[in-house]
Amino acid sequence: MGHHPVEDSNNSNNRPFEEIINARFSRRRLLTGTASAATVSVLGAFGLAACGDSSSGGSGEAPVDTGGLTVSPENLGFRAVPTSLEDRVVLPEGYRADVLFAKGDPLISGLAPFRNDGTDVDYDNRSGDEHDGMHFFGLNGSGQYDATVSDRGILVLNHENLEDNTLHETATAKQDAIDANDLVSLKRIVDREMNGHGVSCVEVRKTDGKWAVVLDSPYNRRLTIFTEMELKGPVAGADFVRTRLSPDGRKRFGTMNNCANGYTPWGTYLAAEENWYAYFAALSPAEIGALSPKEQAWVARYGIGAAWAYRQWDLVPGDQYARFSIAATGATATDDFRNEANAHGYITEVDPFRPAQKPRVRTAFGRFSHEGAWVAPAKAGQPVVIYSGDDSRREYMYKFVSTAPWDPADENAGLVAGDKYLDEGTLYVAVFNEDGTGQWKALTIDNPELAGTQSYQLDDTTSLDYDFQTQAEVLASARLAADVVGATPMDRPEWAAVNPLNGDVYLTLTNGNADNRPADDLDGANPRAVNSNGHIIRWKENSANHAATTFEWDIFLFGSSADADADYNVSGLTQDNEFSSPDGLYIDPRGVLWLQTDDGSSGIRSTTNNQMLVAIPGSVGDGESVTVTTSDGTTQASIDTLVGQSAEAVQLKRFLVGPRGCEITGITMTADARSLFVNIQHPGENGTAEEFNRDDSTWPASSGDATAVGEADNRPRSATIVIYREDGGELAV
Repeated sequence: MGHHPVEDSNNSNNRPFEEIINARFSRRRLLTGTASAATVSVLGAFGLAACGDSSSGGSGEAPVDTGGLTVSPENLGFRAVPTSLEDRVVLPEGYRADVLFAKGDPLISGLAPFRNDGTDVDYDNRSGDEHDGMHFFGLNGSGQYDATVSDRGILVLNHENLEDNTLHETATAKQDAIDANDLVSLKRIVDREMNGHGVSCVEVRKTDGKWAVVLDSPYNRRLTIFTEMELKGPVAGADFVRTRLSPDGRKRFGTMNNCANGYTPWGTYLAAEENWYAYFAALSPAEIGALSPKEQAWVARYGIGAAWAYRQWDLVPGDQYARFSIAATGATATDDFRNEANAHGYITEVDPFRPAQKPRVRTAFGRFSHEGAWVAPAKAGQPVVIYSGDDSRREYMYKFVSTAPWDPADENAGLVAGDKYLDEGTLYVAVFNEDGTGQWKALTIDNPELAGTQSYQLDDTTSLDYDFQTQAEVLASARLAADVVGATPMDRPEWAAVNPLNGDVYLTLTNGNADNRPADDLDGANPRAVNSNGHIIRWKENSANHAATTFEWDIFLFGSSADADADYNVSGLTQDNEFSSPDGLYIDPRGVLWLQTDDGSSGIRSTTNNQMLVAIPGSVGDGESVTVTTSDGTTQASIDTLVGQSAEAVQLKRFLVGPRGCEITGITMTADARSLFVNIQHPGENGTAEEFNRDDSTWPASSGDATAVGEADNRPRSATIVIYREDGGELAV
């Protein structure tokens, strides 16, 4: 996440989702009896359910133990907050929020006070920058994971990226050091950047109704771009991941650009690498020409060496820095770092409860721009299923299905359980059919569709031929393999969530622009041209079995301004719930849906800061077929699609508005539904050294009150906040 150029390297001719929507059978025809018997047979699995239906009798899901919580509430118990351009967190009446863990906050005692002036150097013992996906792991008195504990836990969170203009003393500090060949200063600056990325594990406790970080806890630690990790799964040991620092291809250092996350039933954290490909120095034309066609296809299809995030770390002497230059400079691959990028772009598993254990890189999930890794509710005797979107334009939705069936005896087994469930399994990619059904295609070496010579269309005149020799190559080339099997290009698949009450899976599709959303060439999961406000799609797996290879889908909500016409404002949004660029998504154990926005440029951004909304979702198929007339200004198209209930019917309400320039991202809740952790990322984004932000943000305040404005001259900081109801009750209901 964060606001950055969006990589677009999908030149396949796979059928755009708009064409699928446009060709889809009208549900109104079905209900009026004009559809064929074959159509009724195909679509009959769309069981219609009322909004808020808590029955699981027809879902196939096991009953959910909700510990006395208000399950599938009939109504939301707060009044929607208004839009806001203030430099503070705005909440409903009766709620409060504290700043819990901000950029630069220490994990251990004895550190110098955080100066926040660009001179701090010890981020390996402090919170990193740009807080993103996170999870709260309940911690019992025996030091074990206990999902029922609500007053003590380990909070694990990603640090996606950096706000350079508030991280360093001046905006030109790094370039000044490079120009002066001042390698001492450059190393200090680069170390700050590399340690500002990664993951934080921090113990937190609630005492007298207030949460606080436990300094010096044995669970506190930072994982940074220097942290040694084990490469696991089919890719581990492959020739194409061997480097000078990892001659056997079984070791990797660090994790970067971690966006969203996941957590496992055995008490571990899953960090997802998103824009990893852009941290490497671009190859020259001659260096690219020296690669094999297959290697050239990898570089092109993943956008490796994209200039917009290259940080020049390789200019610092030493292998830990040189690895960000992937040119072939030595006699063999183990003499240089030509293969370094091939070890990134997977999911990293972290055990919060065993700090001495090295994190493990799970390559069986495939290599792409993982937005997150969302685990479906585990059932004894059935595979573990994990969903992951590829957050780039025209990319795909994937899921991993473990070979081993879940055994509840593995709860608290940590990374040993990860070895069992995450290193062997099948990676699938989604195909959305025009009849309202969908199919998961296996990305395996024995899939006949992947046999023989394939071709990647580099541009209008050049194609690159390649083949898949091993399962490791299929996984490291997941995007290319997905192209071949005809996966459906989506519009920036970001966060997903599984409804624990009925098993429906939700996915945010953040937005599209004029380049990939013209009316005559739509290529994402959306029936609207120039879809600047995004929407949310959802599906129900066959027989409510998350390991199934078929599903049915519809569109849950469309983002829009309240004053847009009905052809665009399909979900009927009002001033109380208009939103744009849906991104973060969470469905809590009660079945309440929380939606976060990352709106960087739409018209809604001019009237409100980014926000978080709440809804009570229904189920797939609970809406109707509509015809959307859409235009990009020159071309008009009429498109049929099936949508869910209106925003009014699902009670969509604005719950929170953040400070100026921020993105709302990352969300997790305690088991008692009385404490909600949320991240405020990059307040005052895109500032300068002289004027720290375009929106004049100085958030957060030193008082720790998230709803207060900051003090003058403060540099804004990303931070985790915790939200409570003042009367101590459950949140939102």
